[in-house]
This record gives sequence, structure tokens and C-alpha cells, in this order.
Amino acid sequence: MTATAPAPSTARARATALLPRLALVLAALLATLFTAASPATAHAALTASDPKDGAVVATAPAQVTLSFSEQVAMGDDSIRVLDPQGKRVDTGELRDMCSGNTVRYGTALHAGLPNGTYTVAWQAVSADSHPISGAFTFSIGAPSATDVSLPTAQAGGGPVGIAYGIARYLSYAGFTVLVGGAAFILLCWRRGAAERPLQKLVVRAWVTLTVATLAMLVLRTPYTGSGNFSDVFDLDGLRAVLETKTGASLVSRLLLLGAAALFVAVLFGVYARRVAGAGPDGADGAEEMDKADANDGTDDPGKPDDTSDLTFGLAMGGAVVAGGIAATWALSEHASTGIQPGIAMPADILHLMAVATWLGGLAALLVALHKVPGIERAAVRRFSTVAFVSVLVLAVTGIYQSWRQLGSWSALTGTDYGQLLLLKVALVAVLLGIAYASRKWTARLADAPVARVAAAEQTSGAVSRETASADGSGDTAPADVSRETEAVTVPADPQRAAQLARQRAARESAREKQVRDADPDRAGLRRSVLAEAAIAVILLAVTTVLTSTEPGRAVEQETGRGSTATAVPDRAVKITLPFDTGGPNGKGSVRLELDPGRVGANTLHLWSDSPDGAPLDLPEIKVAFTLPAKDIGPLPLVPEQAAPGHWTASGVQLPLAGEWRIDVTVRTSEIDQTTVQKTVKIG
Repeated sequence: MTATAPAPSTARARATALLPRLALVLAALLATLFTAASPATAHAALTASDPKDGAVVATAPAQVTLSFSEQVAMGDDSIRVLDPQGKRVDTGELRDMCSGNTVRYGTALHAGLPNGTYTVAWQAVSADSHPISGAFTFSIGAPSATDVSLPTAQAGGGPVGIAYGIARYLSYAGFTVLVGGAAFILLCWRRGAAERPLQKLVVRAWVTLTVATLAMLVLRTPYTGSGNFSDVFDLDGLRAVLETKTGASLVSRLLLLGAAALFVAVLFGVYARRVAGAGPDGADGAEEMDKADANDGTDDPGKPDDTSDLTFGLAMGGAVVAGGIAATWALSEHASTGIQPGIAMPADILHLMAVATWLGGLAALLVALHKVPGIERAAVRRFSTVAFVSVLVLAVTGIYQSWRQLGSWSALTGTDYGQLLLLKVALVAVLLGIAYASRKWTARLADAPVARVAAAEQTSGAVSRETASADGSGDTAPADVSRETEAVTVPADPQRAAQLARQRAARESAREKQVRDADPDRAGLRRSVLAEAAIAVILLAVTTVLTSTEPGRAVEQETGRGSTATAVPDRAVKITLPFDTGGPNGKGSVRLELDPGRVGANTLHLWSDSPDGAPLDLPEIKVAFTLPAKDIGPLPLVPEQAAPGHWTASGVQLPLAGEWRIDVTVRTSEIDQTTVQKTVKIG
């Protein structure tokens, strides 16, 4: 069947009309996502709570509040407070207490709670789309036994988390092969658009990416919530997901995949017919052009190329759509949070595009070498150049991303993110080493005489004739097995027809294998490319895990916050306060010790010393504790004198953690007294 190619003017008009439409769709989607993306620290962390973990408060608090390092998404059931019997004692209403840079949420408690230990369990979604969760306890009056077990499973784990992770991997793999396969055809081997194996590869990649995106969308509710697969049917949960930044990015990806379907249809429809039907005297114009390239490495300047305009239009339109799909990751995950998001998001888009062009093109080259024996040497050389440029872009953007996400050399080895990054770098190094070997095979393939390919084709023809004679199907035209297949009359016996079909398939397989094995250089290149593809599969898996791992910079920031906010257990607070009442013998110092220096009951000791270090007896000494941040206090205390210059008090209750101000009032005579103070961190 002869395909009629559209006129150049028609093809140019279609390409020109396609590009603005794709650009308009992308601009609208990017505008929507950019308005939703706000700078933050990658992976939110709980920085404070009121009451604090392990605190013992004198009276029941009116509410429980949680503070985070960045903006989070929470619902009414995101904070649950359970009594010692496991019964909920919160009102179930989320309170948004955010103000400025302070991110704080809370929930009210029922009045009249009895003494005992209470459990607070919370769950949220951080700005980079990953779920976070945690739990802690506090006690009213005194600690007690509790039937509530703190949850050990992390949010986003379990079978739902595994399914979501698989969908994430498949989405990356589908995007890589879809973009890389199309780029390989347009940039390296135009005739590949008419080859069935490459068409199947790209179409299957589109289907994989579409199905994986739909799976992530429906799994989002259980992934960030209960962890039960049944929640995929929760329409209210799905509606809530669509209102989030992640939901908007997934929907945008689906819309862009619709544009990608149009691109694929044009690539394997109009464009494939053009490259298959172009050329002088009805010959395969694309093949003739590639053979000319094999001689001098460039297109034949003496022969007009009617596909150039359509190629340019498809390349531009495909780049727009591919960039838009890559942006759905950049605008909703790590790149959209942390420092310099305005630079990080475009860098992430370039990074994804470079990975897809390199690894996806590698997959297309492997399929072409295995399934299409007639791939031209010039196409392999072009891919080598494209891969080199992609690796350069990958290196530059990767170094920037590593600096941004790590922040220090210690995070490279001291965090999970840094260790995974080292593994990724090692895999890339191995991949480049194998690629260097592939370049050697490519050079040998380029230097091989053209006659070797013709000899392989003649050998395959002989194999076809011998196989055809052996199975009794008669003489056939060895140059074209497809025509032979069409000419065979299908017998009435179904079993005989099936037998002949198997024989024809065996002949075709033998022909392909004979052509592949006839050129040792081509076989060597195929083996090295297969090794590259195997490493690329592992590399994509590591990258998928890396994108869901907390960046090293955030881990170190959380560690730093934790070291300053958490008191060392069972270590007394000891301070010295010099004083001067202004009267005779009015100078000295007070040594204060608060043991164990934590929330709850403490023992207080005071010693008064004269300037020469001797014990100084005082007519009166008083102490007051104030927590300005919570408007608590002053809580007055009059210690009992245990010995000359020594006072003590037991059962000193500090209900909350925070920066407590300790005021010590010293009286040295009937009229001479002063108050000295110091702020200490409790809890």
C-alpha cells in the first residue's frame, strides 16, 4: 500500500498550528502551579508542642498546640488526644493559629480532664507533598499507666505506601522513555518514526505514565491519611486532594499527557508517512538520507528534505509538552521548597529533561539495535552527541541540586539523603564508564565498510530461502519476507494455518537474528547498550527513593533545633546571681540549683555567699518563676532555711517547657533589698 504524503505547505501549517496550542496549555498549567508553590524548608518537622513531650502539668490544659518548621496541610482529625483508656478527649476541631512565619495548629480539649498520662497523635502533609506523622505523651498531675500504644508506623508506609512508591517509579520510567524515545527519533533517527518496535516503545511509555499518574491521584488520600486501600473510593478525600498543590500537579500532568497523545499521534501518523514515503523515484527517502549521512556525517545538501519543517514543529511542540510534564514534579516536590526555589525549579526541569533524553534515548537505541537490524551508523553517532550534551546538563544541574539539598559535607555521609546521593553518583559513574565502551563500539561501527551491512542482508535472504524450502512453503522472494507473508494462501485447516504462521514467525526471527549477528561491531554495541539500560533501571529506582527522602540540609537543621530545645535529662540547672543591696554588707552572690531542671516537680536549693566566699546569712530570700511567652507567673516561692546561708524547697512545679525567668529577691537589712534575675531553659 502506497502512503500519500501531505504537501509541505500542509505539514508546515499543521506544525505551526500545533506549537501555539501546546504552549498555551503549558502556560496556563504552569501559572496555576506557580501560584500554589511557596518557598519553605523541605520536609516539615515538629519543632515544638504545648504541652511538651513528657511534660507533667499541674492542671489540665485547655488545648494542645503543635508548631512546625514549615507550612503543612492538616484536617480536623490530624491531631488526636487520647486519655489513658484510649478515649478521645479533644473536640475534633482543628485550630489554625498560624501567624507570620509561625506555623502552629491546635485542638481544644474537653473540660475537667482527670489526672493521668495522655497521648497526642498527629499527622500532616508537608509542603513538598510527603506525609509526616508522630506521637508523644504528657501527664496531668502525675504520670500514670496507659493502654494507648504510641504508633510506630510512619505516615505513607505500609502496603499503600509501597503501591504509591511503585506508581512513582513507573511515572518516572514512563516519562523517561516517552521523552527519550521521541527525542531519539527526532534528533537521531527520523526513519525510526515508521518502525513498529519504536512506536510500541513510545506508546507503551505514554500508557505507563498515564496509568501511574492516575494511580497516584486515587492513592493520594490513603497515602496521606489512613493507609487503607478502601479510601480510594472516598470522594470527599479525592476532592480534598484536588485542592492541594500535589493534586493540582497530578491533574495538570494528565492534561499535558492529553497533549502528548496528540504529539505521539502526529509523530507516528503524518510524520511517519512523510519519512517513509519521501525520496526520489518512490524510494525510501529517509533511508537514502541516512545512508548519505553514513558517508559524510551530514544531510545531503543536494537533496531537499521535505520533513525539516515538520520535524522542527514536532521538536518544539514536544519540548514544550515534555517541559510541562517535568514541571509537574519540580513545582510540587523538593525543588519547590527550601532555599532558592526560583532557581531550583527550572534547574530541576532541565535535570529531568536531560535524564529522560539520555536514558530514554538509550532505551530507544537498545530496541532499535535489537529489533531493527537496519539502523544506520549515523543515527548511533548522533545519539552519542545528544547523550554527551545531556550528561553535561545533568552534571551542572545535579551539582547545584546536591549543594542545595545537602548544605554541608557532613550531610553527605551523615544522612540518608546524602548516602543515597553517593549511591546515585556511583551508578552514574558506572553508567558513564559503560557509555565510554559504547563509544568505542560506535567508532568501530562507523569505520566499518558499508558492504558489511549488505552482506548481512544477503545472508538473511539466504536463510529465508532455506527456511522456506525446509517448511515446504515453496520459493519466495527473500528480499521481502512481508510480501512473502501476504502472498501465502491461508489453508482451510485452522491447525495448518497456525503451523504456517509459526513457521513464518520463526523465519522472521531467524532473519533478524542473522542480520544482528552478522556484524560483530553492531553486536558488541548492542551488548554494551544493554548493560547501560540495566544500570539505568537501578538508577531510576534510586532516584525515586531519593525524591521521597528528607534532604540532608533539613535533617541537620532539625538536629540543630533539637539540641537547643531539648534539655539534658536529670541534670540540675545551676546559676550564680551576684547582688548588691546598697547597704552595709550588702554585696554577695546567690547560688541557685534546680534539680532535675525539667517540667514537673523540682527541688530548689539556694546558697548565699559573701564576697570572700563565706556563707552569708540573710534575713529573707524569695524566689519567683515567670514564663513570659505563655503569660504564666510570677509563681512566688518562699524557701525554708535549712542552715545558715542555705535555703531549700521541694515540689517546685514548673508546668510548661520554655524560657523561664527566675527572680531572686534578697534582703540584707530591714530596708536594704534587691531583686536579681536570670532566664533559663526548662524542658
